[in-house]
Amino acid sequence: MSYLILIRHGQSTWNLERRFTGWVDVNLTEIGKLEAKKAGELIKKQNIKISYYYSSLQLRAINTLKIVKESLNDKKNFIQAWQLNERHYGALTGFNKVDMSKRLGEEKVRQLRRSWDLKPDPLNKQSPFHPTNIDTYKDVPLENIPDTESLKDTFIRVTNYYESEIQNNLNKGNILLSAHGNSIRALCKYLFKLDKIQVSNLEIPTGNPLLIEIDKGQKIKSCKYLDHDRAKDLLIF
Repeated sequence: MSYLILIRHGQSTWNLERRFTGWVDVNLTEIGKLEAKKAGELIKKQNIKISYYYSSLQLRAINTLKIVKESLNDKKNFIQAWQLNERHYGALTGFNKVDMSKRLGEEKVRQLRRSWDLKPDPLNKQSPFHPTNIDTYKDVPLENIPDTESLKDTFIRVTNYYESEIQNNLNKGNILLSAHGNSIRALCKYLFKLDKIQVSNLEIPTGNPLLIEIDKGQKIKSCKYLDHDRAKDLLIF
């Protein structure tokens, strides 16, 4: 058996402001740092040795992972991958979610946020929020930088990376992955074989490690959130 631990980053500055963030590279709030620290302490109590660490290319996921690793007193390197980034919200990027619900209607915004293959309009390449204008992504090939994405698009890039770079390492040891609401939602769809309706209703709480036990045949044997007080009543349970 091996363990795969999935952590959505702690609260970010734009989470707090209820803005569509996507690929904009914002940092953690003080609450987010505390969430990450608690996540590390919860993982430490499991007495699980982590062999491989992964994060997205985004600061909020990277710093969450760094805080967790400090709690574990583990100084080994970790792998950063743009494929684990949050979903790109296109022209919604930067806008407040409540304001957009008033402007477009709650149902339209819900569809744009949670439908399987509906994309927001593309983000203008002149926008300071476009990934090509953010230093974080200067080494990502232009053909891999989106202007907008659906959850389906996010699912394809996340699961392709999981199958090619992460899955085989589960046969060698335990893995901890720090990423985002939609990239983890996409990976949960793959791992738990969720349908489009189930994944659209799936909530991923910030800073709460999801511990998944997987056998050598890549079958899931058990899963649980480590912070039981903050665990959501998810369909996969």
